Amino acid sequence: MAFSYFSLMKIYVVSGLGADFKVLERLEFPEAHEIVFIDWLIPEQNESFPKYVERMAEKINIAEPFYLLGYSFGGIMVQEINKLKPAQKVVILGSIKSDREKSRLIRAGEITRIPKLLPVSFFNDRTTNVYSVVRKFFDPQNPRVLQYFRVKDPYYLKWSIEKISDWKFEETPGVVQILGDRDIVFPIRNSKPNYIIKGGTHLFPAIKYKEVSKILREVLV
Repeated sequence: MAFSYFSLMKIYVVSGLGADFKVLERLEFPEAHEIVFIDWLIPEQNESFPKYVERMAEKINIAEPFYLLGYSFGGIMVQEINKLKPAQKVVILGSIKSDREKSRLIRAGEITRIPKLLPVSFFNDRTTNVYSVVRKFFDPQNPRVLQYFRVKDPYYLKWSIEKISDWKFEETPGVVQILGDRDIVFPIRNSKPNYIIKGGTHLFPAIKYKEVSKILREVLV
């Protein structure tokens, strides 16, 4: 990633559910900007989503202008943060702008309450339950898909999936949405993205990084 000690703007970045920044590491941002990663926090017991968003936003300095960029669940998070600490621009990769763009699978989770009913032990990384699903769901043709998923705390995973299923949000004008046309987590048919990555699965920021980097250099000026 390109960094500069004489940055014009900070770009605060939140990665995807269970993912560290490896999935975004090959992206190239405008050289004049400084990239600040916001790591996922482990939710407190029974912590509300608004309270969690407040904690995630603590790292952001509102004394100077900034951009927000989020991937997947991180895209949802930066839009929530933007309500508390408005950014000059918000960019989401492989994510949705409102609850109306949820996939049928996520809507089913909301209706059936299955994520809430699943025991925390289901999300334990000593089992193959979650990560066998991840491999098929995110990019079935990428045998290295699990290398991107590093945050394996069972409570965090269960809590996050519940919050994605329950998420209610009205679209914010001006949010820049970039989607892959083969993404089955957030299918493109449910959205009207500003940019489409051809042949892009949900892991398109890692696989199609050149195309994404070109867009980011145009958008984050």
